[in-house]
Amino acid sequence: MSAQPAPTARSHPAALPMDLIFIEGYTGQTVIGIHASELHRPQPLVIDIEAGLRRARACRTDDIADTIDYSVVRDRLDALMQDHGVQLLEALAERIAQMLLTDFHAARVRVRVVKPRKFDHVAAVGVQIEREADPHGTQVLRWIGSGLVPQPDPGPDPDSKP
Repeated sequence: MSAQPAPTARSHPAALPMDLIFIEGYTGQTVIGIHASELHRPQPLVIDIEAGLRRARACRTDDIADTIDYSVVRDRLDALMQDHGVQLLEALAERIAQMLLTDFHAARVRVRVVKPRKFDHVAAVGVQIEREADPHGTQVLRWIGSGLVPQPDPGPDPDSKP
């Protein structure tokens, strides 16, 4: 029985040449956590983002419209720190990843969210996630199949009594 050749970097679509746009060391303050001591005061988070674009056109065009504008991403992070509605760093990292994939058309992303000095004798705790764009829209189909499609508000029930 002959051994299968090891996959090469070119055998996977994510291994196609990528231009990596990154933001390193974004620091924001937000209320996040599961413990009572975390739910009443903002605490610092440090976020690192890496977004891959398949050969960004900006390399040829020198036009900011052909890439990811760091300042727009930073502004979106600022807004997210004020209103994210999640408790876990994992959920916040996922929101950031989906924002980059959906709104900025990244092909893949890596997001690292860190709580510095969360515990005595620990420099930091956190999470790092990696996600890829779904080129065939199968995630949307999964959402539709699971009933997560927004439905119009039918308005007040005509049979209900005030």
